[in-house]
Amino acid sequence: MLNMRVRPAVGRVVDPIAATLLRAGVHPDAVTVFGTVGATVGALAFFPRGMFFTGTAIVFFSVLTDLLDGAMARKLGVTSPFGAWLDSTCDRIADAAIFSGLVLWFLGEGDSTVLGAVALFCLVAGSIVSYAKARAEGLGLTCNVGLAERAERLIVVLLGTLLIGLGVQAALPVALWLLAVATAITVVQRLVEVRRQAALAAS
Repeated sequence: MLNMRVRPAVGRVVDPIAATLLRAGVHPDAVTVFGTVGATVGALAFFPRGMFFTGTAIVFFSVLTDLLDGAMARKLGVTSPFGAWLDSTCDRIADAAIFSGLVLWFLGEGDSTVLGAVALFCLVAGSIVSYAKARAEGLGLTCNVGLAERAERLIVVLLGTLLIGLGVQAALPVALWLLAVATAITVVQRLVEVRRQAALAAS
C-alpha cells in the first residue's frame, strides 16, 4: 500500500533522470537488469561479511531502479509483457539475494541459527506474498491487500541493516522479527481476500 502513496512524490525526482537516460539511448530493460545485479552483489558480497552499511547503500540505490525503469517505460509509451515479466522476476532475484545474504551472515559470523531461520522465513513468506498476487491476477482476480507488500518489506529490512551497520546491534533482529510477523499476516490477508472474491464469482 505504501507504493500508491510514495510513488507520485518519488516520480517527481525520478522522471527527469528517466528522461536523461532515454536521451542517452538506455533501454528500460537494461536498467532493470543493472539494478538487480547491483542489489545481488551488494547483498551477497557484503552482508555475509557483516559489512552492512556498505551493502545497504549499494542495495538501496540499486533497488531505486525499480522506480526508474518503470518511469522510462512510461515515457517511451511502451509496456511489453516481457518487460513486466523481467521486472517481476528481477524483483524476486533481488529479494532472494538480500535475505540469503542475511541467512549466510547469521549462520556464519553472526552466530545465530534462530535469526538465520527467521531471515529464511522472511524470504519464503515474501515469495508466497508475491506469488499469491500473481496467481490471483492470473485467475482474473485482484489481490492488492496486505500489511507488508514488497516496498514495506524492503524498507523494514534495509532499515535494519542500515542501523546495525551504524552500530545499533538490536536493529536487525527486531526488523526481522517484525517483518516475519507482518509477512505472515499478509499471506493470510491475501488468502482471505482471494477466497472472498472466488466465492463471489461462484455465486
